[in-house]
Amino acid sequence: MMRTAQWVVIIGLLALTTGMGVRMYTQWQLEKQPQMLSEFSFLDGASTFHSSNEWKGKILVINFWATWCPSCLKEMPSFMVLQSKYGNEKVQFIGIALDDVAAVKVFQEKTGVNYPLLIAGDWAGFALAKKLGNIMSAIPYTVVVNSAGMIIYRHMGELSANELNSVVEPLL
Repeated sequence: MMRTAQWVVIIGLLALTTGMGVRMYTQWQLEKQPQMLSEFSFLDGASTFHSSNEWKGKILVINFWATWCPSCLKEMPSFMVLQSKYGNEKVQFIGIALDDVAAVKVFQEKTGVNYPLLIAGDWAGFALAKKLGNIMSAIPYTVVVNSAGMIIYRHMGELSANELNSVVEPLL
């Protein structure tokens, strides 16, 4: 009887590991394929409606984040520096918060983020992130869109300024 239970556990673990491997491989393959940016629109903390078409023709760095996500908060200061550095060269950072309005408003007032923070909430934000390639529904998640509207880079997890520079600078 014990041997049967052990085999069931072993087979279950193998199936789980295989499933995770397939999902990671699928994500890796998806990240390599260019994709047109789908139009999206959300409100900011001041209840102003913004559409992705507002930044048409610019290089976009779209970052999905939340106020409760330590990795998200850690990468934001370098995004602010890069927005200041590249803002005059047609680069626009956009933060899409998977959070509530009150939390984002407090965060923005406290930090003075120098790029738009749009509030998508959980469901709409994760749905858009998934549509843009985030099949793991993880944050932070960042995509870079060239001036023609093609997603050319996707990154799950914390993104360093150096890595982001290596993606953005060749587009300028």
